[in-house]
Order: sequence, then C-alpha cells, then structure tokens
Amino acid sequence: MKIAILGMGAVGRGVLELVDGKDLGLTVTGLADSKSGLMDKDGIHIEEVLAAKQERGYCGDKSISATDIVEQADYDVLIEVTPTDAKTGEPATGFIRKAIARGNHVVTSNKGPIALHYAALQSLARKHRVSIRYEATVGGAIPVMHTLQHGLAGNRVLAIFGILNGTCNFILTRMAAEGLTYDQALLEAREMGYAEADPTYDVKGIDAAIKLVILSNTIWKRNVKLDDVEITGIDMLTTDALRLAEEQHCTIRLIAEAVPDRGVLRVAPRVLPKNHPLVVEGSLNAITIETDMAGEITLIGKGAGSRETASAIIGDVLFIRETHARGH
Repeated sequence: MKIAILGMGAVGRGVLELVDGKDLGLTVTGLADSKSGLMDKDGIHIEEVLAAKQERGYCGDKSISATDIVEQADYDVLIEVTPTDAKTGEPATGFIRKAIARGNHVVTSNKGPIALHYAALQSLARKHRVSIRYEATVGGAIPVMHTLQHGLAGNRVLAIFGILNGTCNFILTRMAAEGLTYDQALLEAREMGYAEADPTYDVKGIDAAIKLVILSNTIWKRNVKLDDVEITGIDMLTTDALRLAEEQHCTIRLIAEAVPDRGVLRVAPRVLPKNHPLVVEGSLNAITIETDMAGEITLIGKGAGSRETASAIIGDVLFIRETHARGH
C-alpha cells in the first residue's frame, strides 16, 4: 500500500521510523514538512529523508509543497499529521478534503478538522467511498475509536469519562506526590518534555475538551462543538485542595465527561478515591466507557509520544488496507 505523509514533527517522524523499521508492506511515495516536499512513486528512501531533516531542518525540495503532495503524488492513504489549529482546522481540513475528493483514504492525528468538521468529512468520505480514520486524535496509543466502533458494536454507550490530557495528569500527580505548587509541577513538566512552552491549551482544559467533542460526535453523532463544553482547567488548583483530598484518601484528576441523557458535557478537576480506575499516574491517559450490555470498560495507556501516536496511525492504515481488500 502506498502512503503519503504530511508533517514531519514528532508524530510524522515516528510513523516514518515504524514504516522503515517494521515489515508492514507500506511504501512512502509522498512526504512534506512545512518547508519542502518529496515525491517518488517507487518509494522514498526513509533513512536519507530523516538524516536530511536532522541536518538541515527540511526534508526535500523547497519547490514542492504539501498541496502538491496531496494533489499530485501517487498514494492510497494520506497520513495527515500537521500541527492542530483548533479554531479553523486549517490547512489540514483543506488537505483532507482534497485527498478524499481524489478518492484517497485519510488517516489523521489532527484534532482540528475532526472536532470542527466531523459530519461534513464523514459525509464526503462516504460520497467518494473512502475511509477517514482518526484513532490518534484521542488517547495516543489507546485504541478507543476501534473499541467504540468495532469492539463494542451493538452496545448503546450511555456515558464516557476520561483523563484525556497527559500534561495535566503529570502535573496533578506531582503536586499530590511531592506537595509541589502548580508552578513547580508545571516547570518540571516542561523540563521532562510533557508541557509546551505555552501550556495554555493543556492546563486550561481546552485540549481535553476538544478530545471530548471528538468522542461525543463519534459515539452519538450530535455534532457538538467546543463551545458546548463546560471547561475548568487545573491552573487555579492549589496544594491545599490536594491536601484536603488526601485527608479523605482521595486525589484530584482532570476529568472529561459526557453523559447525554443528563445533558453533561464538561471538563473539570474532580475529587476521586485513590482506588478509582481513572486514577492513573504520570502522563498516562484513561478512558471509561459505560455501556448497556458490556457494562463499564476502562482503557489505560500512553496518551502521547512519537511512537505511541504513530502506533495508532499505523493501526488505522492497516485497518483500511484489510477492509479495502475485502471490498468494504
């Protein structure tokens, strides 16, 4: 199967390394970063590309753009892993629309297009008889979409609760374990590479809320938007609050929850017993799905990371290949 990749940040490099290091039967025929692009219908030499990116900061020919790759490269699946713009979803949404219109499948880790244009993109994919898959948008390596769409087929999902942001979970874990202030824990998260230079999206709960929108639209098809989510972050949380929770043998976690029958769609710090399934440590993510037949299912795993997120992308690509081969 031929794949084209847009984006050579941590996730894009992770995908390239996995394709190069494992016998997956995938050939990279198109590749673009923010400054350049490469096309070769017979396959791009991945080691050379990774070395070039490391040495000079771009992967290929500066006269070739991401748009050129989408419109002209010879590929079956477009892997779209460019940075997220949660307000407009661009330029990623434009790339995805063009690929689908060409009759190509799409796999993306980009939360913007899926959160903003889920229904329209699914409709377009159905029209052109291709798949758009986005496992990597929520929960990193955790196969939550596959579980919802396939493993729990036939179940009615009643509610979903989750820790969907590893940065917040790391900060809260460190505040509780060591008595650090929020600022001290944030500094440590930055030093460890868990927090961005500007951590606003993470600590104010926006990233978790975007993921909650994606989950809600996937499960209930209600076309909710970010503005529909009630959001409280962790940036105002004090060591006193955690100490009080500790005295009750509890702790605090940032929980995203959706319970349609009760009109609940929110992200907020919650006091939980220490033995609660969602009380995971460090940068882990955890998601509990409440269903009518299977009861409660809790998935726990690495919510971020180059190889971990690339794992979700590769899983989507191989799922498309298998279902396409069967004529679905």
